[in-house]
Amino acid sequence: MVDAYITGLVKEQKIPGAVLIVQQQERRLFSCNYGAYTAEDGSEQAILSNTLFDLASLTKVVATLPAILLLMSRNQVYITDPVQTYLPDFNYPLITIQHLLQHCSGLPADLTPVVKRHHKRDILQEVLASDVVWQPNEQVQYSDLGMIIIGKVIEEVTGISLKSFVEQEVFKPWGMHHTCFQLPVHTRRLAASTEMVAGQFVQGIVHDEKALLLDGIAGSAGLFSCVEDLAKYAEIWLGIKQQSVIPYEWLELAYTKTFKTRGLGFEVWGGDEASFCFGRRWSKGSFGHTGFTGTSIWMDPVKKAFVILLTNAVHYGRNTNMGRIREKLHTMIYEKLLI
Repeated sequence: MVDAYITGLVKEQKIPGAVLIVQQQERRLFSCNYGAYTAEDGSEQAILSNTLFDLASLTKVVATLPAILLLMSRNQVYITDPVQTYLPDFNYPLITIQHLLQHCSGLPADLTPVVKRHHKRDILQEVLASDVVWQPNEQVQYSDLGMIIIGKVIEEVTGISLKSFVEQEVFKPWGMHHTCFQLPVHTRRLAASTEMVAGQFVQGIVHDEKALLLDGIAGSAGLFSCVEDLAKYAEIWLGIKQQSVIPYEWLELAYTKTFKTRGLGFEVWGGDEASFCFGRRWSKGSFGHTGFTGTSIWMDPVKKAFVILLTNAVHYGRNTNMGRIREKLHTMIYEKLLI
């Protein structure tokens, strides 16, 4: 049923293709890849299990979140610290690291005017100078800007780039050897191309415009990865696989320390939202994140189950129906596959 659903989506050109993994405990319940994409050189390329995807906003929880949690576990950063402790140029003394992680800082969702690929703008300066639209803890406003700032905090504390820190300290010990910012030129051909720009598909170069202008390294976007690396990530987060990088209580904090629908970085299912793009059947306290390009991770700490869905839905343009697709797929997975 799951297989038929995704095959149908590809056939109807709702998505160009996808890679999907469903796992519960150590048991792989489903693993398959579908479809193809047009590469930068115009050739047709099949989507394979080792295809790299532009993770878009999954970067927030796959790179930025574990990096800041690691620094917290080492007492190099404190969650209640004002952002100004690390970035004196930031305008708001009451906004803390926790506010940024829980998307309740009051910062807007994005920069105005919206950033385009050809713009020449100082993104970091604009982010730090942004006016708030709410007071801290007033409401949840999902914000790229807050996570860009967290990325900068990590760089200030460690003295190296977010790319170097997370690749050395998190991805390498977690065995995520195909996950990185700034894909090397020779591996770009392994990436599913995203959107067509100026008559050519973008392949292996970040799709997100702010991240592009930040040289492909941002706390909000820029990361590339493959499905098996993200499965390792999910196994670690759910405690299926042991590791010694970040103490498990810090990982757990990321989805139990909540403000409304947000944990630290993650979206958390409270059990009562009217509509939810991961479906309403999953255990209360399940958590995950999505990426604009068509990527998502969803994890259930009660059932010890996770779903990794990677697709380059923006290949056909930005007007995708991924919210509805995810909701239907995740409900189907819960009902048909989980034990």
